[in-house]
Amino acid sequence: MKKKLKHLALVMSAYNRTNIHPSTFILIGIPGLEDAHVWISIPFCMVYILALLGNCSLLFTIKTDPSLHQPMYLFLCMLAVADLVVCTTAVPKILSLFWFHDGEIGFEACLTQVFLIHSCSTMESGFILAMAFDHYVAICNPLRHSTILTHTVTGEMGLGIVLRGLALLTPHPFLLCWLPYCKTNIISHAYCEFMALIKLACAETRIRRVYSLIVAFLTGGVDFILIICSYVLILRTVFHLPSKDARLKSLGTCGSHVCVILVFYTPAFFSFLTHRFGHQVAPCVHILVANIYLLVPPMVNPIIYGVKTKKIRDRFLKLFRSLEAHN
Repeated sequence: MKKKLKHLALVMSAYNRTNIHPSTFILIGIPGLEDAHVWISIPFCMVYILALLGNCSLLFTIKTDPSLHQPMYLFLCMLAVADLVVCTTAVPKILSLFWFHDGEIGFEACLTQVFLIHSCSTMESGFILAMAFDHYVAICNPLRHSTILTHTVTGEMGLGIVLRGLALLTPHPFLLCWLPYCKTNIISHAYCEFMALIKLACAETRIRRVYSLIVAFLTGGVDFILIICSYVLILRTVFHLPSKDARLKSLGTCGSHVCVILVFYTPAFFSFLTHRFGHQVAPCVHILVANIYLLVPPMVNPIIYGVKTKKIRDRFLKLFRSLEAHN
């Protein structure tokens, strides 16, 4: 009798384990705007195509011009690769959901999406910080710029940023994998996101939420603070320059980077804060902002640098004219 009871308990335990980990999740897109998904997909698709074309053009332009193999542009290449990974991880599935009502995503695929989106977003923040450091050295210590930021140092900084993203975000999918999901497998979002999955769990998630907050602070939070500090030092140096033209020229070199900072961090902080504290914010607003955070920076970054940076603009126009001449 005891053996039968033990066997039954093992069977029930196995049954429960298979049910607490659904084989698939169902993404519903933007709650409250389901009827408008097809119309929303049009700007999403256009932005994604522009992001692909812009970042690939930027990478090709910098790669083919040795004069652009400088720390600033190498960091920009790293940012472009991270942008491509982030938007390509999320947007094709979002468009599939909007066009074909295909909201089903496998459990492992969902966790992979969580890892890639969060880790590469962390890397984007790190590359923006590295670009701020490059501006700081170029303006505050111009004579030593080439000796401080050598190609080796630039590569090591890029590698360090990638390793930081991998080290801090690798636990995320495991923390989610070990949770029981006995409430529902429906995700009220357009893509798999850490906090959206946490809300589906029927277990204590405080430690996981705290870990997520710590990671967010150690990456985006610390990066943003250091960027602000670097610009305080830059402004102090610029305002001590003797001529107005020199001050304007120095500030002009930072214009593109400041635009990238605003485009990246504004929706990122809004999305982060509303997810955790903005309970009065409508879900559709939060999810739209979260999608803007994934889509707009990858599209805008190459446009900002392509338009405002003379070296990149001239090189791109030269390549475009040569292709036109061949045709």
